[in-house]
Amino acid sequence: MTNEPRPAGVPPPVAVVFASVVFIALSIAALGVASLVLDADVIPVRGLGAVPGVIGQVVALGSFAGVLFWGLQAVPPSFLTAVPCAIAAYVGEIVGVVIGALVSGADPARGVAAASSVALGFAGPVVAAVGLLAALFGILLARSRTSAPRWTWEDDDDAP
Repeated sequence: MTNEPRPAGVPPPVAVVFASVVFIALSIAALGVASLVLDADVIPVRGLGAVPGVIGQVVALGSFAGVLFWGLQAVPPSFLTAVPCAIAAYVGEIVGVVIGALVSGADPARGVAAASSVALGFAGPVVAAVGLLAALFGILLARSRTSAPRWTWEDDDDAP
């Protein structure tokens, strides 16, 4: 056994990138599966197109990543940081849908209706649950204390 200090683990920016990739992938997949199982549209308001959903996911991703990066600054990061990350993803999705509806040229009332259907329907809780899971993944990465794998023949000492 050596007297080397324990490695610092995954740096917070890297953990945020990995967790963000997990968030966006799981969010898209979970929304698709939930929509298929429930036989319902993610945004049931007609005439909006795909722009509000895309911008909603982008804003949710940005808010999730920002809150996770803030939470990973603590030493060691707390697992409770996942709760604000889930809330940020939920609120980001709702706000992003409204922004996306306005950007696409839709009536503001349709944008608010779409955001309320996301908030009160299955899409909001799905995004929040995925935000919680992805944040836990990022926190686990940042808290991990690992080093690069080494083979026995890479050791400097000649002792068996």
